Amino acid sequence: MTEITPEDERWMRAALDEARAAEARGEVPVGSVVVLDGRIVGRGHNLRETAQDPTAHAELIAVRGAAARLGTWRLIGASVYVTLEPCPMCAGMLVNARVARVVWGADDPKAGACRTLYTLGDDARLNHRYEAVGGVLEHDCAAVLRGFFERLRARRKQR
Repeated sequence: MTEITPEDERWMRAALDEARAAEARGEVPVGSVVVLDGRIVGRGHNLRETAQDPTAHAELIAVRGAAARLGTWRLIGASVYVTLEPCPMCAGMLVNARVARVVWGADDPKAGACRTLYTLGDDARLNHRYEAVGGVLEHDCAAVLRGFFERLRARRKQR
């Protein structure tokens, strides 16, 4: 098992800031940052409702931003921090982006593709593998999601 470092917590806090930005827009609060050489090179948060785009997931947006900023789709050596375990689409995209490490907060029992349901980043049949680390600031990440859905259910119940 990989040890969680203070740096992991630092970058996850930045991803949590992105999750809160998503929530402020009425989006499911998932946030992500891409870190390379000790600096954030990409940021993103869910925008599926805003963009009416099923692919507008936090980590996809963060990786697109990092690739544009760096001028390459190969994010070799980069770490991606995301508040919720990546889904199959995003886990596959992270393989294709050649990231070194994927770090998430809360496990996703319905769609997690890094550890919970699948382990795409560790599949030897694929052309690239990445280190997968879950549970960083797990309580905080889960609390943001839980609070969002509790408020959403309460609003729907009031109607």
